[in-house]
Amino acid sequence: MTPPPPSSPLRPTSPPTLVAVAHGSRDPNALRTVTALLERVRELRPGLDVRLGHIELNEPLLTGTLADLDPGQAVLVPLLLGRGYHVKYDLPQAAATAPHLRTRIAAPLGPHPLLVEALYARLTEAGWRTSDATHRGSGVVLAAAGSRDPQSAADTRRTAALLGERLGGVPVIPAYASAASPTVPEALRALAARGRHRAAVASYFTAPGRFAAQSAAAAPWIAAAPLGTHPALARLLLLRYDQAVATRAPAPRRQLASA
Repeated sequence: MTPPPPSSPLRPTSPPTLVAVAHGSRDPNALRTVTALLERVRELRPGLDVRLGHIELNEPLLTGTLADLDPGQAVLVPLLLGRGYHVKYDLPQAAATAPHLRTRIAAPLGPHPLLVEALYARLTEAGWRTSDATHRGSGVVLAAAGSRDPQSAADTRRTAALLGERLGGVPVIPAYASAASPTVPEALRALAARGRHRAAVASYFTAPGRFAAQSAAAAPWIAAAPLGTHPALARLLLLRYDQAVATRAPAPRRQLASA
């Protein structure tokens, strides 16, 4: 009797594709920065399929990136720093345009201690010194994009509090480039009213752009660069991806039967 053929070994299941979702900017440095950040992510996780999609203003757009993926699973990781309209509405709407994918949406990057690590490093690069933490005239404005969503503002306030702790108790005031108050100039005036004339601006932006440049221009002393390609940001991006993968797998999207 001919023996049965040996059973074929099970093929390992490919991990879900990581789709990093950037907002998009007319500043060409934004795309270059995000592209370099994703190269860091690929170096940290060789073999992981890492793609990029933009909400607006830049190619590839998120909907196009999703359409180009083969059927399978994908995790959308927003390169956004808090809960707001883009995370709550734009990403689910984009995912709905790709019924061939089982899609998870990761949490936004912030708030998280790894962001504080990157913010502190950028301030240090700009000229902040440990002695500034004991200087009674020092203060920091955490400049963020801004959102009308109260949860987004709460996330930014939490990051400001964490950064203040990291800086040894220096007051850190969250401020916004649009859609919310205080503005960066208003926050700087508030610090000055408290005698904090040695004020730095921390750039709570993932990449260069109009809002980041506008916020930095208001600084009376030093202005930090955006978070950009800092290693902590790459690690955090993978952490959000892993957290999303660890959640229960989404059910396959059902196609509606034609009438």
